[in-house]
Amino acid sequence: MSTSKLSIAKKDHSEAIAALQTRFGKHLTTNITVREQHGHTMTWLANQPPDAVLTVQDKHEVAAAVEICNQYQMPVIAFGIGSSLEGQLNAPYGGLCIDMYSMDAILQVNNEDLTVTVQPGVTREQLNHYLRDTGLFFPIDPGANASIGGMVATRASGTNAVRYGTMKDVVLALEIVTASGEIVRTGNRAKKSAAGYDLTRLIIGSEGTLGIVTEITLKLFGISECIGSGICHFSTIEDACQAVMLTIQMCLPIARIELLDAMQIKACNQYANLDLDEVPTLFVEFHGTDASVAEQAKIFTDIIEEFGGRDFAWDTNEAERKRLWQARHNAYHASSALRPKASALSTDACVPISRLAECVSATAKDIEASGMIGPIVGHVGDGNFHVLLLVDTENPEEIATADGIISRLATRAIEMNGTCTGEHGIGQGKQKYMQQEHGNALVLMQAIKSALDPKNILNPGKIWPEALSSS
Repeated sequence: MSTSKLSIAKKDHSEAIAALQTRFGKHLTTNITVREQHGHTMTWLANQPPDAVLTVQDKHEVAAAVEICNQYQMPVIAFGIGSSLEGQLNAPYGGLCIDMYSMDAILQVNNEDLTVTVQPGVTREQLNHYLRDTGLFFPIDPGANASIGGMVATRASGTNAVRYGTMKDVVLALEIVTASGEIVRTGNRAKKSAAGYDLTRLIIGSEGTLGIVTEITLKLFGISECIGSGICHFSTIEDACQAVMLTIQMCLPIARIELLDAMQIKACNQYANLDLDEVPTLFVEFHGTDASVAEQAKIFTDIIEEFGGRDFAWDTNEAERKRLWQARHNAYHASSALRPKASALSTDACVPISRLAECVSATAKDIEASGMIGPIVGHVGDGNFHVLLLVDTENPEEIATADGIISRLATRAIEMNGTCTGEHGIGQGKQKYMQQEHGNALVLMQAIKSALDPKNILNPGKIWPEALSSS
C-alpha cells in the first residue's frame, strides 16, 4: 500500500472569512472572546480558538458554510454545548466553528414506533422535558446536559448504559452535511436494516471528522411503572467491583450501577452537605413493575452480602431518587471543589467486566502512590470508569505525574482487551494511544477519512496520531 498522510497546513483564512461574511452577515463573528469560548476544552489542553464562529439556523446554512470552507480549504468544527473533555472543540489549524445551539427543534415524535427526530442542538434534558407527558423517555445520560448532536459525535454513554446501551444503540438514522457541503441521510426509522453499509454507526463517534450532523432519529423507551434506587457500602473498591461483576454475570436487569470511591464520597458530602459514609459506595437503580423491582432488589441484596456489602437501602420515592442521582451528577464539580485552585483533568477507560476489579484497584493504588487527589467514579455496570485528577498546571512535576497516571491507565485498559476511552472520545487528548489500541486497523480508518474528506477540513487534528501514515 502506498504511503499517505492526513495533513493540513495552518494558513491565512481571510478570503474564506470574507466569503462567509458576505453570505451570513451578522451571524458570523470574529470576536476573540466568542472565539475563545468556542475553543473551550474543559481540560488542561491549551485553548485553540477558531478564526470565526458562525451561528446557524438550519441544515441549509450548515451546508452552505461547509461548501464555502471546502472551496477555500478552511477547517470546520461543529459546536454543541461545549461539554466534551478531550479537546474535540479546539481549532489547531484555525478555521470556522459552526455553532449548532439554535438548531434546537424537536421535529417529530412517533409514539407508536417509540422514536423521535431532533435537530443537533436539542439537549437531553430538553428532550426528556418535552416527552414528559408521553410516557416515553430518552435514556442516555452522560451527566452533563449535553446536546444530542454532541452525544452522537462522541458516541456518548452514561449512567443508564448498562440497561439501555449507548448512543450507538439508540440512534436509528442521521442526516449529515458532508465535506463537500452535500446533505445526506444515513438511514430510516426502521429498527433494523440489512441494506448496505451501516453509515449511521460510522458517523457515531467520529467526532465531526466525517460529517456534521444536522438531524438525528432516536429510539425512545417507556417509563417504567416502578423505579427503585438505593446505595450500599463496601470496605474496599475491589469488593464493590466484585459485586458489580457478579450482578452483571447473573444477568440481573439493573438499570444503573455506579461506583464512587471514598474520596468521591467525601467530595459529595462536602459539596452537597450530605452525610454518606466515606467508603467505596455503589449507587443502583432498578426499573420494572412493583414486583420485579422488589425481586431485583432482593437478588442484589444477596449478591452484595457475599462481598461484604452493607447498609443497603432502597426506595421508590421520586424526590429521594433525584437527590441521590443529583449527588452523582455533581461528581465533577464536587471533586473540583476539593482543590479549588487546581485544574480538573477527567479521563476514562473501559474494560471487559471480568477485568473490572483488577483495573480499578490497580488504578486506585497508582493514584494513592502518586500522592495526587484523584477521585474515581464509574458506570461500572459496563466496565467503564473515570478518574478526575486535580492538578496544579503551574507545577511541571504534577503535570508529569498526572500524565503518567493517565498513560498507565490507558495502557492497562488496552492490555486487558479494553479501550483507552469508554465515552469521552479521543479528540486531541488520547491520540497517542490509538496505534496501541487499533494497530493496522488505523489504515482502514485513514482510508475512510481520506475518501469522505479528501481536503481534511472536517475537525482536523483530532483522533489521529500526529504523524499517522500507512505504508
